[in-house]
Amino acid sequence: MEHVQSPDKHLITVSIAADKMSAHLMYRGGEGGRSFEVSELKELLRAHGVIYGILEDNLAEFANNVSEYVQKPVLIAVGEAPRKGKDGYIRYLFQNEDESAKPNVLDDGRVDFKNINRINNVKRGQVIAERVPAEPGAPGMTVTGEPLPAPKAKEMYFKPGKNVVIDESRVRMYAVIDGMVTFTENDRVNVFPVYEVNGDVDYRCGNIDFVGNVVVRGNILTGFSVKAAGDIRVTGSVEGAEIIASGSIDIAGGIVGNRKGYVKAGKSIRCLFIQDANVEAGDNIVVLQSIMHSTVKAGKQVDCNGAKGLIVGGVVQAGQSVIARTIGNLSYTPTSIEVGFNPDMRNELNQLTAGMNSLTDNLDKTEKALRLLEQMAMNAPLPNEKKQLYDKLQLTKQQLTEQMEQTRERMNELEQALENTEQAKVIVYGTVYGGARIVIGRYTRYIKDAAQRVTFSYANGEVSMYSI
Repeated sequence: MEHVQSPDKHLITVSIAADKMSAHLMYRGGEGGRSFEVSELKELLRAHGVIYGILEDNLAEFANNVSEYVQKPVLIAVGEAPRKGKDGYIRYLFQNEDESAKPNVLDDGRVDFKNINRINNVKRGQVIAERVPAEPGAPGMTVTGEPLPAPKAKEMYFKPGKNVVIDESRVRMYAVIDGMVTFTENDRVNVFPVYEVNGDVDYRCGNIDFVGNVVVRGNILTGFSVKAAGDIRVTGSVEGAEIIASGSIDIAGGIVGNRKGYVKAGKSIRCLFIQDANVEAGDNIVVLQSIMHSTVKAGKQVDCNGAKGLIVGGVVQAGQSVIARTIGNLSYTPTSIEVGFNPDMRNELNQLTAGMNSLTDNLDKTEKALRLLEQMAMNAPLPNEKKQLYDKLQLTKQQLTEQMEQTRERMNELEQALENTEQAKVIVYGTVYGGARIVIGRYTRYIKDAAQRVTFSYANGEVSMYSI
């Protein structure tokens, strides 16, 4: 704290905190010291720059009972901290899929996917989302009267995808067609039509490549492919097939790859089990039973923590965390679990950096054109075609500014995620066996002896193990 003494009232010390958010008075004389008028103390405080947040009751108490505060500081003024406003958000006006929801596992071990409603159907012209703007905060003040700006509340902007439009006020998003609301990479909102296959994907229907959502009421057999611009839902199982969705993939049964085919989702994947397969998701992968001898990659998390929750053999990678009940087995089967590194994120960050440069150039050109038109308007009214051009440029400027803000926010998210090695974790609620290999970022730990209920994380330059 900064201690300043009055030249004429040397028996009283005014102390101002380093952050200038509080001030104290202290009497330095003997117990039989004189009393002071409140007005005298206020003058003393003003002389030392304390002008805001004075506690009148404390000041009066000090003035009337000085001898009780010998070498005992009393709080005499308190500043006001700035108050952050409320961040903006997008309110979705349909039943949004809960990413954390899990299907019900019945007593006999079967999984009830039928009663999970994740089909977000909407009609053409329906309002599917509203943008709620941020609310500004309130500035603060130090005890010396210096204003403290309020932290800036974060605005949220629409991320439109296919078959949606935004009104001119940039407040509402509408569906252009009848269909199903689907989130794709970077949480873009789309409305896609639905293509249904009533049976297996086999020689009777052939391969599928659809600009919407695909529902397969059967199995997808080896050698066939199903590609969708939205989600893929399968009521049966997937064999050695190629399954690619820009959105999410839900499989009621398992994935038996037989080292053939490939399953990839831009968002998340849910299934019963994975065996001898290559599976990749941009966000999360949820497996209810087991991952056996497979290559599994998730941008965020791999969750294999069901009643069985077994990961044996192969490689499981996640940008943030892997959660399992059991890793490895008594036979020391090599099993690699790797977290804290996401090459796709690094590639996306490079692309966004290039895109930001392009947006900056376009915004600069737009602002120059607007300034030119504004200078013309100062000399004479603009003709109609120039007014229309001005309005169009204003809209372009607004759109570019929003795109830059969204891009900047996404870049910040990616930069934080890429530097998040210290928060990367592997959590084992059952047993991790010898033969397992735990990798966090650039650091590796080989498991020699089995351990129960442990968490692995990065600490002090190594992969450390802690009990849960």
